[in-house]
Amino acid sequence: MTNQPKQQWGSRLGVILAVSGSAVGLGNFLRFPGNAAENGGGAFMIPYFLALLLLGIPIGWAEWTMGRYGGQKGFHSAPAILGVWSKGGVGRYLGGLGVLIPLGVYFWYVLVETWCLYYVIEYFNPFTNGIGIDPTAPIEEQVKVTHAFFETVTGAKDNGILFSQPTLPDGSGGGVHKIVWTFFLVAALNIFFVFRGLSKGIEAVCKAAMPIMAVLGIVILVRVLTLGTPDPAKPEQSVLHGLGYLWNPQLEALGNFKTWLAAAGQIFFSLSVGFGVIINYSSYMKKKDDVVLSGLTASATNEFFEVALGGLITVTASIVFVGVAVTQQGTGGTMSLGFKTLPMVFAQMPGGNFFGGAFFLILFLAAITSSLSMLQPTKAFIEESLGCDRTKSTLIVTAWGLIGNFFVLWYSKNLIALDTIDFWVGTFFILVVAGVQIVAFGWIFGVDKGIEEAHRGANMRIPKVFAFVMKYVSPLFLGIVVVGFCINNVPDYLATLFGDGESAGDARLTWLLILATLGGITALTVIGQKRWRAEGLDLDGRDPLDD
Repeated sequence: MTNQPKQQWGSRLGVILAVSGSAVGLGNFLRFPGNAAENGGGAFMIPYFLALLLLGIPIGWAEWTMGRYGGQKGFHSAPAILGVWSKGGVGRYLGGLGVLIPLGVYFWYVLVETWCLYYVIEYFNPFTNGIGIDPTAPIEEQVKVTHAFFETVTGAKDNGILFSQPTLPDGSGGGVHKIVWTFFLVAALNIFFVFRGLSKGIEAVCKAAMPIMAVLGIVILVRVLTLGTPDPAKPEQSVLHGLGYLWNPQLEALGNFKTWLAAAGQIFFSLSVGFGVIINYSSYMKKKDDVVLSGLTASATNEFFEVALGGLITVTASIVFVGVAVTQQGTGGTMSLGFKTLPMVFAQMPGGNFFGGAFFLILFLAAITSSLSMLQPTKAFIEESLGCDRTKSTLIVTAWGLIGNFFVLWYSKNLIALDTIDFWVGTFFILVVAGVQIVAFGWIFGVDKGIEEAHRGANMRIPKVFAFVMKYVSPLFLGIVVVGFCINNVPDYLATLFGDGESAGDARLTWLLILATLGGITALTVIGQKRWRAEGLDLDGRDPLDD
């Protein structure tokens, strides 16, 4: 289907680490602790683990199976593979969202990845004191410093401000903020490794980065768990109280539907389920490569990084040094606990600059293993639709990504562009794609046939109860999540979108970017399906695979 040899993973461990690397990202170390802190700590963990068992793992198994099956038919992109499983064009065009999601999230994700590297540089710079926090100052003053630093790095004060920073004491002059040059470095790394392909690029990075993240994470976790009670005058700010907050559920919080929505949304974002990545990665597996155990191993690896490292380090350390109130109130969004609250923690911790630099290095490595995965599905889709080689597809996808990066980098005021893409593309559309996948697997293709396909070459069997879960429970649970998500969130976003003011204008411009990207994907799907039919490929899943 393309002018290059078929790509494959170098090893079974390689694909597991690559999928784990895709899943292990900023969601584990920033989004999960923030969600847990904002939604009652231990109360959040109950719906979180239920969502893992009833949504994340079963839909993940479906996605691994669908990808491998599609790969055997010569397809490696979500539109083509979902077309096969849904037996028609509706699934194929809805599958376009499986290309939009990783590409759209890449538009803003690389910028957050850049923030992480910038914080690493600041913490390891021998001529600076971290980000300049005075640990003896009142908490209110420390909060101002961290918020001001974060606002400057992200350009949240105004659109285009990162390209016209004042260079003189009186505020005049104009220069490019150092974060922009850091972005070019990060973007170049992503382009380089994606161009190298699966085994030499993505797989090699994940094999190196995952162990480094694990070792650094365990070192920081040990340090956090041995903090005890740093200030005897504040006994409630201790390691035991931090652990208790995360694991002792306040049952009244379970009555808040927002907690359940946050938990389900976290599972999807964290495991990369419905993201368009797993379906692409698994399509490069061999016919009898194990997808059941591989999928479960990748999920377990993600949960270790998310719960055992991300949650225990971030939430516990925050409560030890700044207390429950600041931990809850200081989050203010997905990324804020890590970027706004933890620097205050590191400032008060012995060896804080080292541990701060090490923590943000973990974030950077987690982010780059994820961002690499976001370009690969679009790259494969372009090769599949246009029949071009790896060089041309890499040029197209990186140019596409850079356009989105610069849009979000310029429209930085109040992070409206970033938040709009994150909300619609990185959250809502993920739920839609996950829904299409589980319906295609359980109802159109047939859950019994689907599980039989999953068991091909499997070293373990999917428990029989999951046939019922995948056909009935997961779609119902997901439907409730989608309806609840819309009721709780869509009205406020629509009010912003159709309101007055600069924020509304930025949101509308961002939607034009989203729609233009989706339009391009749809056009490529039309071109691609003509090629696929001309080549006699089984486009609508009519013919079973040979045993």
